Amino acid sequence: MKKIAIIGCGAAGMMAALTAAQNGSEVTIFEKNDKPGKKIYITGKGRCNVTNACDVNDFFQNIRRNSKFLYSAVYSYDNTAVMEFFENNNCPLKIERGERVFPVSDHSSDIIRALVRALEKEKVTIEYDSEITDIICEEDEVKGLVINGKEKKHFDRVIICTGGVSYKTTGSTGDGYKFAKKTGHEIIEEEPALVPFEVKEDWCRDLQGLSLRNVGLRMENIPEESGKNEAEKGKAKKAKKNKPLYEGFGEMLFTHFGVSGPLILTASCYYKKGLKCKLYIDLKPALTPEQLDKRILREFESGMNKQFKNSIGSLFPSKLVPVMLKLSGIDPDKTVNDVSREERLSFVELIKNLPLTVTGTRGFQEAIITAGGVSVKDINPSTMESKHIKGLFFAGEVIDTHAVTGGFNLQIAWSTGHLAGESACFD
Repeated sequence: MKKIAIIGCGAAGMMAALTAAQNGSEVTIFEKNDKPGKKIYITGKGRCNVTNACDVNDFFQNIRRNSKFLYSAVYSYDNTAVMEFFENNNCPLKIERGERVFPVSDHSSDIIRALVRALEKEKVTIEYDSEITDIICEEDEVKGLVINGKEKKHFDRVIICTGGVSYKTTGSTGDGYKFAKKTGHEIIEEEPALVPFEVKEDWCRDLQGLSLRNVGLRMENIPEESGKNEAEKGKAKKAKKNKPLYEGFGEMLFTHFGVSGPLILTASCYYKKGLKCKLYIDLKPALTPEQLDKRILREFESGMNKQFKNSIGSLFPSKLVPVMLKLSGIDPDKTVNDVSREERLSFVELIKNLPLTVTGTRGFQEAIITAGGVSVKDINPSTMESKHIKGLFFAGEVIDTHAVTGGFNLQIAWSTGHLAGESACFD
């Protein structure tokens, strides 16, 4: 019987512990908080988007970094297995738009309770208020842990499931990176991911709280133009325009600092710190520019003597109308029959490409996950074991792999946790 220690009682940690115990090991989870799953509790706005029910082959298209590294983990414990686990542990699930999976109750606490019940059934020990301060290694092999800076305990295997550095109040303070670095592993620089954008434009503040559904979003790099002649500038601009950094469709939210919401959070996975880029919002993605122009003409024809400011109310939410009037550059008091074709087509372009200039992100304090972490080059993808330290394993967000929003990141945690827990039981 192997004595296995798990550092961190989050999604990856609990799944690793459960799997190891089911394979006959004596398992102890060390958690520095006073309760389990603090980050699970707040995911999905407290509802917990537990996984995504897409075809497993489509799953990898939603991984932003090191998707091939996850093949063994995901194929050995996929979304179907996760859903079966919770259903079998008295936590019924439902599938919503975008194949996102939630508990029927809409309470993340039910996900945590199902996991804790399963751990209790397998007699897993959970030591709360227990901070791991060091990992004991001898001759490149793990031997045990130091708890709360003083107590030493022997373990045959150690699985690091400490998360990243986002939502530090949940206990994700980068401990895993510290342990990994000390034991000779490369750490890929951490960056906030699934995070809101800050933007340059002041008019966003006027729209604070406005949520837009079913809009298109395109994110483009702003090409560097210094030192280039006009021909080179034109080529660079065309090249960048032909290849957006991100294109998507969904829901977004205006805030006092910029933009947020599922569509923006996904776009942030394609953003790099210091990158100069613009967002273009398509307010009417279901209409081509030609169709939108005809729609506006119909609005104009239905009120020939109306002022422009009184003729576009049906096109936008009321809060957005004053902003669109201002950005259009068209005199709001001008009657619609005096609006020129050029002005109208310019307005169509604005509706299809409402521009915003990204100045940065809201950082780790508002990031849902952490990009970066322990390099996958230092981890065996078939077992999640370190290539440098025998008996040391990694699972979850501590590893340099992450995905877009929609339940994919939790699936990574379940899959890597399961593989690490299973692998740790055998030589």
